[in-house]
Amino acid sequence: MFDKGFIVNAINRSAESPVDRRNFLTAAGLTGLGVGAVALSTGAPAMAATADNGAVTDAAILNFALNLEYLECEFYLRATTGAGLPDDMTTGLGRRGRVVGGREVSFKTPTLKKIAMEIAKDEKEHVAFLRSALGGAKVSRPALDLDASFTAAARAAGVVGMNQSFDPYANETNFLFAAFLFEDVGVTAYKGAAPLITNKTFLEAAAGILSVEAYHAAIIRTTLFGLGIQTPSVYGVVQKLSDARDSLDGKSDDDQGIGTLDAPNLVPVDANALTYSRSAGQVLNIVYLNPAEVTSGGFFPAGVNGAINKSAMSQVS
Repeated sequence: MFDKGFIVNAINRSAESPVDRRNFLTAAGLTGLGVGAVALSTGAPAMAATADNGAVTDAAILNFALNLEYLECEFYLRATTGAGLPDDMTTGLGRRGRVVGGREVSFKTPTLKKIAMEIAKDEKEHVAFLRSALGGAKVSRPALDLDASFTAAARAAGVVGMNQSFDPYANETNFLFAAFLFEDVGVTAYKGAAPLITNKTFLEAAAGILSVEAYHAAIIRTTLFGLGIQTPSVYGVVQKLSDARDSLDGKSDDDQGIGTLDAPNLVPVDANALTYSRSAGQVLNIVYLNPAEVTSGGFFPAGVNGAINKSAMSQVS
């Protein structure tokens, strides 16, 4: 069991207001430990993005994750149902934006449609969980581009010509390519954020989401690999998308495709068989589709909401 002093300190650092601290305690199942009154009686002012020691707060990290979950959720929901999140799941701090693009995919493979529907359900529940845990500190859904951003990514990767467009909803193969763009990024984002989370309860929750995102990524990668058995060009397209992500997030060559029929690479790991990490800045490089230090672009045309919103200066060599 956690020491009560530790819990009080972690809650105070992680929340933006007394109400948010209560929400955190409730979400973490700690209200029966006799620490709620102590935490709420501290009278601490609203927390900024960073604590007194300069460390990024847990609230800022979770809000960064919430932005990514909004993106994934809207993509999968619209691809499987034709509709996005209800309005009451998009409110919060910061400017709420509209979603451009997205429509139901005409799946030809019943199993794949069921897989996509399950992933959509998981992503919606991630959004609900993070919004509940953050309480009044949660950010609203930012503006999302689920149309031109995919074309820009596909052109940059060389998947389509510079005068061609890429429609991720045209067929289930395109849908899988689009899903591949997101899934590995989500896994590496949670892995990179884990060491920055100070509250062990929220760290465990983040680890739970990371493992689900890893399951999703594995499903998408394995499905694409199976598709490549009949259509070998799939392997080349996936590698191009992987190379494009690598070109955005810095000099390191970490991102990996799914290999080939003779040399599959379903689990992208480092030399120690560990999942590699991306910083928040590197993640934003990818979703902003820009290797420079910027605050908007790509899938987030007006940027993400919250304190963590600037991509890294990648210095790609």
